[in-house]
Amino acid sequence: MDTSPERLKLLASLDALLKHGNVTKAAQQLHISQPALSAQLGRLRTLFGDPLLVPASQGRGMVLTHRAEAIKEPLRDALERLSCLLETPPDFAPESAQRTFTLIMNDNAASMLAGPLYAAIQQAHARGVKLAFLHYPQSRFRDALESGEADIAIGSAPDSAEWLVSRRLFCDEFYVACRPSLVSGKVDLATYLRFPHAMVSGEGGNFSSAVDQALAQLGVQREVAISVQNYAVLPTILMSCDCFCTLPKRFLTRFGTHLALHPLPFALPEFSLSAFWHPRSNHDPGHVWLRQQLFSTI
Repeated sequence: MDTSPERLKLLASLDALLKHGNVTKAAQQLHISQPALSAQLGRLRTLFGDPLLVPASQGRGMVLTHRAEAIKEPLRDALERLSCLLETPPDFAPESAQRTFTLIMNDNAASMLAGPLYAAIQQAHARGVKLAFLHYPQSRFRDALESGEADIAIGSAPDSAEWLVSRRLFCDEFYVACRPSLVSGKVDLATYLRFPHAMVSGEGGNFSSAVDQALAQLGVQREVAISVQNYAVLPTILMSCDCFCTLPKRFLTRFGTHLALHPLPFALPEFSLSAFWHPRSNHDPGHVWLRQQLFSTI
């Protein structure tokens, strides 16, 4: 199928000719000369194998042939659809929108962001906007965002981060948590190493993390006895047994009435949380609005 610019130009001229049934008026609409449009009509007649327009008996204007009558409305509809493709997409109207946004984040991020994000959506009176939260490993971020399976992923930088657009949401420091009666006073390194530890393993079943790498550089090792996939499980574990966990302070402070929180007795890089999305969504009005609501919660 030939969709060259010249062919599309001819079809636009044909649409004007069929609309007016008059070469002079059609040429005025197209802002071209009458001889130029007459030449295009000659090419259209060859293209369709039909006269398309013939002189009226009274010498005023032209009459459409049966073939021209048959293609008049389909041609108009097709050109209007093409025109819509070139128009600027309408702004996102949250009050009338009916759309579901899907976000990937673990339960730690969801516990901090899901509530405030939906509160922001409610304040925008976006009753037709729904949120779906998924928990995928970071290795799936890019594919899920690229395919449209998810709109935004929230976490630390995945291996494929260079293919994604990102914005840092916040940074946090790590703290040590345990049940209040487990230790008294400051948690020094010796105390930290004396008790077993529980940790979160996003991929599942791992008993080592960046914490253990930092301890190895100090020439020491902790005992990791419990590995879970969900952050929310750890506070209940800590409240019922003698062990420590090392987690972001922002998460742990929500359980401050049930847990004792202590500064980490050794240096560890800050915990950062970022939002990632695919370049394909960067200029979508609805996606832009969703990001604005998310960033307003930080």
